[in-house]
Amino acid sequence: MPKNIAVIGSGSWATAIVKILEESPLIDQIFWWMRKQEYVDSFDQYGHNPGYLSSIFFNKKKVIANNQLDVCIKSSEIIVIATPSAFVHNALNSVPKDIFQNKKMISAVKGMIPETNQIVSDYLHTQFNKSSKEIACISGPCHAEEVARERLSYLTIASENQQLVEELLPLFRCRYINCIGSDDIVGIEHAAVLKNIYAIAAGIANGLGYGDNFKAVLISCAIREMELFLQKLGIESTNVNDSAYLGDLLVTAYSQLSRNRTFGNMLGREYSVTFAQMEMKMVAEGYYSTKQIFLLNQRVGANMPIMDSVYKIIYENISARFIFAELSKLLN
Repeated sequence: MPKNIAVIGSGSWATAIVKILEESPLIDQIFWWMRKQEYVDSFDQYGHNPGYLSSIFFNKKKVIANNQLDVCIKSSEIIVIATPSAFVHNALNSVPKDIFQNKKMISAVKGMIPETNQIVSDYLHTQFNKSSKEIACISGPCHAEEVARERLSYLTIASENQQLVEELLPLFRCRYINCIGSDDIVGIEHAAVLKNIYAIAAGIANGLGYGDNFKAVLISCAIREMELFLQKLGIESTNVNDSAYLGDLLVTAYSQLSRNRTFGNMLGREYSVTFAQMEMKMVAEGYYSTKQIFLLNQRVGANMPIMDSVYKIIYENISARFIFAELSKLLN
């Protein structure tokens, strides 16, 4: 039986997800929550998102835009959260907590909730009493801009509930999206946070003028650092060579489409953090993630020189050139 799905968010990643879901014959209607009424008005008139990936035009009979979050949620069986992590808490706390009862929830968020320093699945469990059997996450490597161009891309859907994974996989598969399942939701959510930090590091290296040889060593050390951190968290079964880990890290660290790499590149070119943020239209999740992982690692105690270096540049305002000169002595 066709399903109704709500997508929460109006940025580029949310727009790409709506495009993917629109392709599915298994979905009846998509209720798309856009925070700005002017975006809804533009969608109703022209059938596209005026702010992000505006070249994509949608079937307005299948995709319904609305800025009333409770209406979108009540109308749907499955909820996809696709807002930047910094906005999730305020958005979801604007509706009654019991509104998510009996709803299946998918996190497409690539960060941690700043207010609670939790990955999204943990946040949904503690804040809304959602069972882990009702929660999934979706990960890349998958740039929104390449989805817009219908270039072949890859997604991983993870949940402790494999029945839920099997239900969701066909909804996201289409002629340009390959989709696989996993039960490693905690590892994949943390990896999505970490890869943005390492993409900032790669961008800083590029901005400072380091070459491909250095950046190759930087990223190979980053995947080992990620694996060590996950092990310290007690996640032992993770295979960091899988596409949701290494693949997502590589595309985020090397692609010109990566907003985190772009943010880091500006820091390496001696832009201030504030000015770099002002220059970017989209949110660089790694800015928030760096502080959150730094705080979490105070408890975990993993050796993370790359993450520490990014933290010192962003939050302690230490020269990127000095920090990377020191970091280069630690990499091998």
